Amino acid sequence: MTTRWVGTSWKMHKTLAESVTYAQGLVAALRDEPGEYAGVQPFVIPSHTALASVDEALGPARDRPAGLLLGAQDAHWEDAGAWTGEVSVPQVADAGAQVIEIGHSERREHFADSIERTAWKVRAALRHGLMPLLCVGEPDAVQRAGGSREHVLDQARGALDGLSSDELDSVLIAYEPVWAIGEHGRTPHTAEIDGPLQSLQGEFGDRVQAVLYGGSVNAGNAVELLALGTVEGLFVGRAAWSLSGYLELLRLAAD
Repeated sequence: MTTRWVGTSWKMHKTLAESVTYAQGLVAALRDEPGEYAGVQPFVIPSHTALASVDEALGPARDRPAGLLLGAQDAHWEDAGAWTGEVSVPQVADAGAQVIEIGHSERREHFADSIERTAWKVRAALRHGLMPLLCVGEPDAVQRAGGSREHVLDQARGALDGLSSDELDSVLIAYEPVWAIGEHGRTPHTAEIDGPLQSLQGEFGDRVQAVLYGGSVNAGNAVELLALGTVEGLFVGRAAWSLSGYLELLRLAAD
């Protein structure tokens, strides 16, 4: 059976109590109804402040149902140092992270995460045995100009070139077109995203762990997106911020 990855990043949402309640409910659902989620690899990415608490709520990693993974939303490329306000890969790993989200468009736009920095962060994650989740995606102007394929390949190549085959095998790529994400994102037609996904699959599909799609994903379009031969999973925002919404997406992916 093909494994389909379905994950969610909570961005700057949820208090500690809300995060723990979600995590406890998720573990209970996955454990009580394992057949509902067969073939799905779930992962959740809370805020840094909730990481350790969610890790505790999920229980020991080896005992989590469905192989549930915990991620961090970002981490610095240096292991330690005078980087006020930052957190390192060893620190998020110590708090329970197994996955690190790298290069989200909001980080690229607002926090100067260049292609070079994403490469440093990918290598830092791999150095400490964590799975990099590399986000790539083109802005609206690039999409309208027909440059989507080249744009996302440049981002992926810049971050991943030079890695060994074993290192690449630990990498997830999430294609998230900038024009499709966020509160004001435009829901894409599959024809708009299949080209960039084909390019990513053509160059990295048999080398990385999986190529995911994210951007205006919801229960109404999840099945259509997963039916694309270029999509091996979903990386979801607001549609998965409620536990019921996330569980529904897991069920759809399993079906």
